[in-house]
Amino acid sequence: MPAVEVSSAPIAVEHVRITCRRAFNEVRAALEAGIPKLDEHIKVLLSNGDQERVKEIDEHGPKLFMFISRDHGELLAIAGPKRNAVQYEIGNPITASKMTRHNLAAALYAPLRVVLFEAEAGDVVFEYDKPSTLFGQFENEKIIEVARYLDRELEAALSEAAG
Repeated sequence: MPAVEVSSAPIAVEHVRITCRRAFNEVRAALEAGIPKLDEHIKVLLSNGDQERVKEIDEHGPKLFMFISRDHGELLAIAGPKRNAVQYEIGNPITASKMTRHNLAAALYAPLRVVLFEAEAGDVVFEYDKPSTLFGQFENEKIIEVARYLDRELEAALSEAAG
């Protein structure tokens, strides 16, 4: 019997592209102002099992948080001029826990990744993979229900920033 077992399966993922009406720096500023940075205290509350406080934040706090941003445009200086391109990890640890409690493999996609970039033609674009299609592979209705919620919240936040 082998020491490891490797398996794979194809999944269908819906890719979303939102073309923005504003300049890159305006869209970036709007997104970063509209989605607060992750409150690290939430992770402490979750790990301590503080259900009352977590429920309060879930019901009355931000729907999404900014976990990390990475400037991918500066990496292109090696091949030419820098470009406007930022990758974001966006999500909510409370929302993630509502999925990963049913299947820990869902942590692969939580938080979600979004890229904002200025295309060569000058268009400013958000791109991401639709959460319900990423999480749909787990074939668990409780996970998919949360993922559909993320579909709506992420699209609303990005559309708002796009102008």
